[in-house]
Amino acid sequence: MKAVLSVALGAMLLNAAPQWSVGNGTTAESIQALSLQARQDAASGDLKKADAEASTVLQQSRGLLKGRPLDSSPSLALAVGAAYEVQAQVLDAEGQRAAAIRLLRNAMREWPGTSIGTRLQKNLNLLTLTGKPMPPLNVAQWIGDRKPQPVSALRGKVVLVFFWADWCADCKVEAPVLVNLAAEFRSKGLVVIAPTMLYGYTPTAEQATAAEEKIFAERVFQRFYSGIPGVEVPLNAENFQRFGASTVPTLVLVDRHGIIRLYHPGVMDEEALKKALLPLVNS
Repeated sequence: MKAVLSVALGAMLLNAAPQWSVGNGTTAESIQALSLQARQDAASGDLKKADAEASTVLQQSRGLLKGRPLDSSPSLALAVGAAYEVQAQVLDAEGQRAAAIRLLRNAMREWPGTSIGTRLQKNLNLLTLTGKPMPPLNVAQWIGDRKPQPVSALRGKVVLVFFWADWCADCKVEAPVLVNLAAEFRSKGLVVIAPTMLYGYTPTAEQATAAEEKIFAERVFQRFYSGIPGVEVPLNAENFQRFGASTVPTLVLVDRHGIIRLYHPGVMDEEALKKALLPLVNS
């Protein structure tokens, strides 16, 4: 499902993007297509080919940008983010995790304040976050009936963090899993926190105000997620950036000492998530 959504989003952005090109026929759209191919080759295990394609994507993107901001072309932003993701995956698969971490940190320094920052952080978190203390959450705003607790108040609890979006179909698929597990393990100290954020649009408004989208997000929450026992829902984009939650859902498990034990972008089935939870709630 994630791959299908990524391709669909890529196609939409391709149609909306300016038709940038250079004399050799290279365009922003062709570069994005090559980045998608690199991801497919990495997923299929052809690491050498994927790495070469990712390198070409970065070289061509820099040539095409020529001083323009990265986010002036949605296609190039997606392509550059994918290229770094592939290169980091290749390095890690080859046993060079330290080099993969350096690559991602250098990329964050090269492209500060751009749309690929959360994606780069996600890939950095995949390599570094497990075993580290849970980052703080901004809980100044929320939806639902429960004011979220600060992270400092969660020590002694097992915390399941579920990043979701009001438009996300895969998040809705995850909801019954969370309802079941929260009901089963709440008595053992499991707390579910479900951060979300505003994206600036709703199904009926391409450019929605924050107030309009918050109303829509409340409706989605009430329909799909309010049945999760005791769920708390911080509303802030900063939380997504800090946790690198460029994929929704993203699931994070934190033990009673505040240490992250699982960082998982994407859906998890009930059996797999329960298996990860059991050692924490029984400790």
